[in-house]
Amino acid sequence: MRLNRRGLLFGTAGAAAASLAACGKGEESKQLTGHTGIAMPTTASDRWVIEGADLEKRLQALGYKTILEYGEDDVPTQIQQIQSMIDAGVEFLIIGAIGNTSLGEVLSEAKNKGLTIISYDRLILETPDVDYYASFDNYQVGVLQAKHIISRLGLSQDSTETFNIELFSGSLDDNNSQYFFQGGMDTLEPFIYGGQIVIPSNETEQEPTSTQQWDPVIARERMARLLDDFYKDEPLHAVLSPYDGISRGIVEALVAADFEPGSDDFPVITGQDAEARSLKAIKEGTGQTQTVFKDTRDLAEVAVNMVKAIVGGSTPEVNDNGTYDNGFKFIPSFLLEPVDVTAENYQEIVVDSEYITEEEIDNAPADED
Repeated sequence: MRLNRRGLLFGTAGAAAASLAACGKGEESKQLTGHTGIAMPTTASDRWVIEGADLEKRLQALGYKTILEYGEDDVPTQIQQIQSMIDAGVEFLIIGAIGNTSLGEVLSEAKNKGLTIISYDRLILETPDVDYYASFDNYQVGVLQAKHIISRLGLSQDSTETFNIELFSGSLDDNNSQYFFQGGMDTLEPFIYGGQIVIPSNETEQEPTSTQQWDPVIARERMARLLDDFYKDEPLHAVLSPYDGISRGIVEALVAADFEPGSDDFPVITGQDAEARSLKAIKEGTGQTQTVFKDTRDLAEVAVNMVKAIVGGSTPEVNDNGTYDNGFKFIPSFLLEPVDVTAENYQEIVVDSEYITEEEIDNAPADED
């Protein structure tokens, strides 16, 4: 079950060096203009809307032309959008993939035309035609989520007290899901083996805990089933959730089952992405208790700096050559550190940094099915 990612972090990846060329054969002498296609997965999540606009703004500030498209979680649509970008003459592709194994054919054409391909936050798999990966330390996201549960429950390996926990993971077609889940499981594992944590459903692997397309409705339905099957007479103490939208779906199921947000018996619930609706619940104590903040401004800057470096004739900065194997090679990567956010520090981390305003949090609308 382990990915052994820490051992891989600075592992050998000699073959990866050959993938760093900014241009295809015959393109080395071409003067690049920075024309960039930005393919984002969906507008259903706040973070992708923010990031798409930020990437476009930063690239245009450098004088580069851009094309920004959202695939709305439909793989054929995203492929068509990428093809249109290639046909429009872009030199770079920054792609937040919808299906991580679905882009091989269109990326092959892009590479044959000399494009540089940057996999953005979600690693694109099963293709040799990815040049760089810009993301966060996704394993650490899961670690932070699990540590929040451990802290809030006061877990100790010396304790004889037991706590009931359930596990959720992300979409199976998003490579990051396995890293989030593995980080959480590795951190909780000593308490599972020690008997302090019990998982009544016994659903402890990624596939049965997964949430297709990160859909809150799917998460709500699974949580409702778990409550009905395992918690009629048992308390639920915590839920390891990988993403804010999933977390809110879980909260909806709990409320429907007569759990009262803010009460002592309401479960600890983790999350990720610091979305306004979840920050509101964290602030007010009305459900989710934690999120992981990944400052997408920093991630956008990393991706834009990769483009800028190549346009300027240099090699982009990376800090990891041996963690992210996409099935063909280890992708040269730049990884940023995620940050734990709770009611105690949300203002300092996300408001004071001007990522989001207090007003936006307070006026965040409810989710729509």
